[in-house]
Amino acid sequence: MIPCKTLEKEPFLDALKNRVLLFDGAMGTEIQKYNPKPEDFPDNKDGFNDGLILTHPEWIRQIHKKYLDAGADCIETNSFGSNKIKLDEYGFGNQTVDFNKKIAQLAAEVCSEYARPCYVIGSMGPTGFLPSSNDPDLGQKPLGEIREAFELQAEGLILGGADALLIETSQDILEVKLAIDACHTAMEKTGKKIPIISNVTLDQYGKMLLGTSIQAAYTTVSDMGIDVFGLNCSTGPIEMTPSVRWLDEQKDHNILVVPNAGMPENEGGQAIYKMTPDAMAKSLGEFLDNYSKIRIIGGCCGTNPEHIRALRNAIDAKSDKQHFNTKSEYDF
Repeated sequence: MIPCKTLEKEPFLDALKNRVLLFDGAMGTEIQKYNPKPEDFPDNKDGFNDGLILTHPEWIRQIHKKYLDAGADCIETNSFGSNKIKLDEYGFGNQTVDFNKKIAQLAAEVCSEYARPCYVIGSMGPTGFLPSSNDPDLGQKPLGEIREAFELQAEGLILGGADALLIETSQDILEVKLAIDACHTAMEKTGKKIPIISNVTLDQYGKMLLGTSIQAAYTTVSDMGIDVFGLNCSTGPIEMTPSVRWLDEQKDHNILVVPNAGMPENEGGQAIYKMTPDAMAKSLGEFLDNYSKIRIIGGCCGTNPEHIRALRNAIDAKSDKQHFNTKSEYDF
């Protein structure tokens, strides 16, 4: 097999212009399939999924490969909780840059094994604090500390070979602003500019956790040098429809849509996602038909390689249809 790194890989934003890109699916639930025990994590810190880069990198490698084998164009790094504030909770905060670099390098190595362009997306989840709120615990973290936490993470992801940075599952628009600013600083520090994707997470009524509307969120960050604006997590595709429709009418940025496998249902105290791969592919396929600014789709909570395989088929079917329609215009 010819490795990707020997090929002329199209820059991420150029690929985005030429075709719809497919992201991978959930990471956490795939990790759970290995039935990890406390001793599988660094220092027996149960649930420290990002720490598996140190103890079980082969698990993460296999998960990345499953998604690429299912047809994903892009894999997200296993760094959702690897900003400095989160890593401090596990005793690894002073290793934030190197920690994220290792995670991105692993994803890049996996991508290099494929004979097609594959992209590494540096995942940057929230810190767990809400700087816009007046909460006595969650709203009191200094803004500079939050910004630094993201800057160090972004620096490591860039050094490790990320093709783009993804600020995802965001619930506080002020934190999003801090993360975007931190990404720009990290790029200046490393001397390497890569695209920024800014995601927000909305409830079924189209609002972020603290009540920010999709219109306010988009307006707040659209002129901060981001390259894509997106929606991920919280709901399934159906609940995202009004927000996606509004975003499609805006002129500034292409759109990412990465929903859960439907709305979560509580069963025995656990969140269960029941949207099948075919149902999800049908919904997102309709999005692609109706909203031309959507350039990235993928899956969040409850999705697995079968969901991604179904989404691959939906993208390919749309591409084949467009090719046929284009040919028919000149086929006399």
